[in-house]
Amino acid sequence: MTPLTTEEQIRYNRQLIIPQIGEKGQVKLREASVLVVGAGGLGSPVLLYLAAAGVGKIGIVDNDVVDTGNLQRQVIYNASDRGCMKAATAAEKISQLNPLIKVSPYPFRLTADNAAGLLSDYDVAVDCCDNFATRYVLSDATLEAGIPMVYGAVYQFMGQASVFNYLKGPSYRSLFPEEMHITPGDTETPPGVIGVLPGIIGSVQACEVIKIITGAGDTLSGRLLQIDALSFRIEIITL
Repeated sequence: MTPLTTEEQIRYNRQLIIPQIGEKGQVKLREASVLVVGAGGLGSPVLLYLAAAGVGKIGIVDNDVVDTGNLQRQVIYNASDRGCMKAATAAEKISQLNPLIKVSPYPFRLTADNAAGLLSDYDVAVDCCDNFATRYVLSDATLEAGIPMVYGAVYQFMGQASVFNYLKGPSYRSLFPEEMHITPGDTETPPGVIGVLPGIIGSVQACEVIKIITGAGDTLSGRLLQIDALSFRIEIITL
């Protein structure tokens, strides 16, 4: 194990003094690689917190550009980023936040043709997709690659998070067969969402990634976290 540098010890001090993390856990974070699919509402907090935590290699997959309507919830961007590719812009933002990490932007859509190649360089994938087609591609590819997929989804005031394909736990298709989501409405205007909700669910996803990498605590594998932010009712359903 290569010891942490003085700069790393200072930067990550508040994590290092947590018994479940310590220097051993921080080194694991430094040596880990995470692919984040989607750099929007969920991807924004996921990317910011994973970069801040010191995940050594982060990949960002997104083929979209920043527009005004994104700024209500996609807090990694600002008004001057409108018209810029999300993957490259988000990569620049988190590189500025933590220059000790390596960031790779992939400004294209995840597909069945490129998913296996992308995932071959990563230990964990984070599902920050905004459409079911991409989510199923990611689910199948992570299952095939044998790496965990950290799931998150938001709708109006409702949010969900879980961990799939981890330590022989269930897969995304185990909970949501594809037939459930093949409807004409899938191609219509995206549903509404209160701006803070992706921040809540994305933070949960980032926490799950950190736990997977460091081995701290119990993950949401085999469990589905559901949050109703309108009443702030939180429940965990055993899968």
